[in-house]
Amino acid sequence: MNHILCGLAANPALPSELVDRLITVADDEIAAELAARPDLGRAQVLALAARAEGTAVHLAYEGRLTSADIDPVARPRAALALLDTGAGLPEWARRFATDPVTERREKLAACPDLPPDVTDTLAADSEIAVVAELALWTTPDMAARLARHPHAEVRRAVAANEATPPAVLEMLLTGDGLPPARRCLVCDRKRTPAAHASPHPHPHPHPHPHPADDLPPGAFCTGSHESTVHDMWRQALSNPATPARAAAGFAGHSSALLRWSLAGRPDLPPEVWGRLADDPLPGIRGDLAENPAVDATHLRALATDVSPDVRRSLAHNPRVPLDLLTSLAGTAKIGATLLPRIAAATPAEVESLAKSPDPAVRMLLAARRDLPPGTRDALAADTDAKVLKSIAPHPGLSEARLRDMIDRHGVRVLARVATNPDASPSLLEHVARHDPPVPKAFREVARHRNATAPALLACLTDRQARPMAAAHPSLPVPVIVELLGDAEGRVAKAAAANPSLPPAMMLKLAP
Repeated sequence: MNHILCGLAANPALPSELVDRLITVADDEIAAELAARPDLGRAQVLALAARAEGTAVHLAYEGRLTSADIDPVARPRAALALLDTGAGLPEWARRFATDPVTERREKLAACPDLPPDVTDTLAADSEIAVVAELALWTTPDMAARLARHPHAEVRRAVAANEATPPAVLEMLLTGDGLPPARRCLVCDRKRTPAAHASPHPHPHPHPHPHPADDLPPGAFCTGSHESTVHDMWRQALSNPATPARAAAGFAGHSSALLRWSLAGRPDLPPEVWGRLADDPLPGIRGDLAENPAVDATHLRALATDVSPDVRRSLAHNPRVPLDLLTSLAGTAKIGATLLPRIAAATPAEVESLAKSPDPAVRMLLAARRDLPPGTRDALAADTDAKVLKSIAPHPGLSEARLRDMIDRHGVRVLARVATNPDASPSLLEHVARHDPPVPKAFREVARHRNATAPALLACLTDRQARPMAAAHPSLPVPVIVELLGDAEGRVAKAAAANPSLPPAMMLKLAP
């Protein structure tokens, strides 16, 4: 990689004529940087697309190319990208439906709004991967048709498709009304069973299992396509279009993965929630605890769960009762994260939370960034460091309050103070000069819009902050130029991308 030219390609101040120069010599890395520029002219977009097909694909997805710009024979991937965005031509779809390259047909199968004759052709494809990809994204009618496909892998994809009709999804779970699948990926290898463990061991396993390293993990078949059927059930249970009555029957299934698929569903009856709340697997109970559809009775039961992960998940539930949340604050190790229930607190609740005797509760409130000035300033004067770390990035805090936090708690709050969007240049210099230094604080200062040259020079002493400081427009020009020769490529690239780099130097660096 040419770090200097990649940096130049990303430099927002690069003159248009130098953009043209870089296009003429662009390799994949330089082209990727150029393709992300918002200031490319029409001619530059076309010239860049002609350099490499990967770049043309990116530009197509960004809406910067049209069907008139692409030859599907010369640029098949770019043409497929336009089809994927709905901007391709129907005749392209018909061409790719019989393309000899399987990957192209598979990519086409995932594209929206395909002509009916194209979907019919793809549904009859000899490659199961193509048919399965179609099943995953196709229309309700075609999904219902493919649910009867003899290959279990296609049915698994139908089960994951949210456009599949609910009645069809129920049939995939029960098997009623569908002929049995005749093949799966393991069968296709003509070796059953595979060496991987089965989630549902057959009562009479094949006495001589064979390895099948090219199969998905857990692939297993003794003639009933066990692992694929299991995954099909899992996909259907996770599908919001699957009827609740059909899904609820799996609450007591022996497979933990199937029970886990139920825990986040919003449409299950309370008795299923109760069963899942007693599940031996903490991950299932945790997903249930975060489910906003679960009633308060079951949420309160989960608040006493032995697993801290379950209690932490409960704290993230947007409908957790506020009194329950405050009781969890000190034990669930939530951290300074804005929880949904805290974000939705009413003004009266905000006032009550701010006066809580528990600093963990005040810390949760301090994560909001829209607090009334009086509440914000009261929390900024808190005696507990974790409350100050949480409130320090809040907009509107005065420099005096931010400095006071540093004076009282030093390295514990330094980095968080540096993230405050209103931190003044002098305050950032104060943070950068702090003794002892805090590496994370250097990184925050280096990316801050108000950072000054003295602060940024201090940040250059930290290896991780060095590339961020090298890209900052307030860095002195002689230092930027010097960093173009830095031994670390990231730093040199950042310096070349710095908009304060003089145009004369850009001209000198450009080929």
